[in-house]
Amino acid sequence: MNAERQTVYRWSLIWSGALVALVGAILLGVAVTQADAWVRVASVFGLSTLGWGGLVQTLNAVGLASVQSAVPSSVRVPGTEYLWLGAAAWLVGWVILASGIRRAPAPSEGPSAAAGAVLYPRLAQYRDFYWSTLGAYGGGMLLSELVLILLQTFLSSGGGSAGAERGGLAPTIAFAVSLVVASFVAFACGFVGASRARRLAMPEATIGVIYLGLPVPVGLTLMEQLPDLQVSLGYRLREVTYVADMLGRPVVGYWLVFSLLVLMLVLGINTGFIAAGSGRVDMKLGFELFVARRHVGVFRPSLLLGTLAVLLFGIVPPLIVYGIIRAVEAAVERTRIRALGLQDPLAAAAALNRLKLREQSPTMMMTALSVGGVGVGVMALIIVLSVMSGFEEDLQNKILGAHSHVVVSKYAGRLTDYKRVMQQIAKVPGVVGQTPSIDNPVMVLADDEVQGIVLKGIDPETVGSVLDLRMNMLPGGSLDNLETPEKIAPRRSLGLGSKPQTEEEPDEEFDPIIGKPTQSAEQKVLPGIVLGRELATILRVVVGDRVNVISPQGAELGPAGLIPKSRAYRVAGIFYSGMYEYDAKFAYILLGEAQKLFNSDGPTGIELKVADVDDARRISTQVSRELGGYPYRSRDWGEIHRNIFSALRLEKLVMGIILSIIIIVAAGLIVATVIMLVLEKRKEIAVLKALGVSDGGIVKIFLAEGLQIGVAGGLLGLFSGLSWCYFILKVGIKLDPSVYYIPNLPVKIEPVQTALAVVIAVLVTYLASIYPALKASSVEPVEGLKAE
Repeated sequence: MNAERQTVYRWSLIWSGALVALVGAILLGVAVTQADAWVRVASVFGLSTLGWGGLVQTLNAVGLASVQSAVPSSVRVPGTEYLWLGAAAWLVGWVILASGIRRAPAPSEGPSAAAGAVLYPRLAQYRDFYWSTLGAYGGGMLLSELVLILLQTFLSSGGGSAGAERGGLAPTIAFAVSLVVASFVAFACGFVGASRARRLAMPEATIGVIYLGLPVPVGLTLMEQLPDLQVSLGYRLREVTYVADMLGRPVVGYWLVFSLLVLMLVLGINTGFIAAGSGRVDMKLGFELFVARRHVGVFRPSLLLGTLAVLLFGIVPPLIVYGIIRAVEAAVERTRIRALGLQDPLAAAAALNRLKLREQSPTMMMTALSVGGVGVGVMALIIVLSVMSGFEEDLQNKILGAHSHVVVSKYAGRLTDYKRVMQQIAKVPGVVGQTPSIDNPVMVLADDEVQGIVLKGIDPETVGSVLDLRMNMLPGGSLDNLETPEKIAPRRSLGLGSKPQTEEEPDEEFDPIIGKPTQSAEQKVLPGIVLGRELATILRVVVGDRVNVISPQGAELGPAGLIPKSRAYRVAGIFYSGMYEYDAKFAYILLGEAQKLFNSDGPTGIELKVADVDDARRISTQVSRELGGYPYRSRDWGEIHRNIFSALRLEKLVMGIILSIIIIVAAGLIVATVIMLVLEKRKEIAVLKALGVSDGGIVKIFLAEGLQIGVAGGLLGLFSGLSWCYFILKVGIKLDPSVYYIPNLPVKIEPVQTALAVVIAVLVTYLASIYPALKASSVEPVEGLKAE
């Protein structure tokens, strides 16, 4: 029997009912399996988890009542008998289970001596449920989600016809603005709901989040799985799905945003309860901050400097130094007290008592550990995310140096009128460079070495305005040699020797008509080709060597039918981009030579460079509109290289979540610290409440103490993390260039993610302080002072 809830539990009936209900569930599963209807009932089970299944099925049954009468009676659904038996067992099981829970009988004693007295005000004003609060919480979640989606779409698309010409904001900027507005809406609704109820009202918050907050993320998640939903909503939510897809898994993005909105709702609820829990709005914090600062003593110079020393130099050296200093101080002080005791024992006893009072209490030690734990978490988060951002920036620079920001092409066919298209593209603001190109997979041969590569035809005059190819050229070759192949000095003329003569490559060429030697194969003018350094190493060639390119595109008719086209080229230069995949898989020739090799009447695309890399999607959309849409298409670098960059972002996100566990562990220390403070200060809390301090005021005091720990730890972690990043950046951690293709560990300090690490620490410590603060506010003056 539970005395608090006045409820009697008959466990024999409860277990029997649960067993019967389980048998019914098994029979229903068998019926669904025989009818092969799991796909149809999956949606019903999903709705049932939210409590909507019964309502939806009732409406469906009403709508199908007329249809059922028209179905011939001879039609039999497999598993019908299991369906009826399972449904009956399921219902009977729940009836038995419900019968095992009964209200306890009322006590037989008569009324107490206090019958008819005025009820305690807190109980007299209590209401178990507020519909207005439920509407504020649930409506706030739904409204914030709709605001986020609609505002993101509006800002990205430019908002109307006039904005469509401008192209709107960049997707990331539009998402940031929309998320801030939606977070404010969730916070405001939580604040209003808690102010109305004068309590946290967690049942209303739970129901509101589940029934009104979950449908949007669930719908977005199902949109990725259901083709019909994708067709009906996909084009309307393309801007939202594009931003979510930056993580590689849009579902992760949806639920992260949902979690953030729930967090803002919780913060609004807690703030509203603190501000209006006493019955009037009280936003003053001066008195509470004063008490908290004097009570917990977080910002003591000794604590801050000691924690900072641990974060910067490790835990062992500072502790050794600290132990030595404290031992010396204690020895000197006790020697002084001993000498004083020989003259005045009473003064020596008072001095010894003051020495003991100066020693740290267990609560102060836990406060120091909590600050250090938060600082370690923030420092680790800043360092790891900065290093990962450095790798991401280095990889992005190398990829965008070898590839364009935007590629314009046709859905089918070549760009035969590419010069006119380039003139139209030049009118789009933000485009700073463009060059035509054609690329196809080929095979390149040199002696016995064969390698499959991507051969690109380029225009040397304009390629430098888009790619870093000209800057990546190694000494000994030049990109201009593609236009003047006669300037390419053969390897033999350079005095570097020649490769062994083979049957396929004779030393001299003979005229088949006159039968006389004409020109040496080494001296023959061949079109130039630029290879990557790794590719040149694989083929064992240098500038001036001859290579053969075999292409399946534009095959030629031979005696045995179509055969791949083969052309000879001379190495005009070697480039080094720093990316093994590009240096080993790319080669460049003149655009005209590529058209001849591939029998193409125009380039496959026009590569563009934009002024702002992060704004490439909007400029790509503008280019597509300028060209009139179909048959032209434009793709930005985020879409072309989506897999690799989304993998990097997802990796950074997961690493950030994992490292945030350190802060969560520190939050556990904060909970223990604040609870100990509450236990130590029960008498002081009772005195404050007896003097008229409201429950909200007590909550403010202990929340301020937890926030002080979070702010101190966050600032110390920020300073130490930036110091370590600056040290790595200036001193450098050497890496093997043959493995990582970079000499030092890259570091990039991003202000947003650095500030976010501190904000996360402060929020976690704030949330960790809520429970102890509420426990402190529940202390009654009589209970706190009855032992005094």
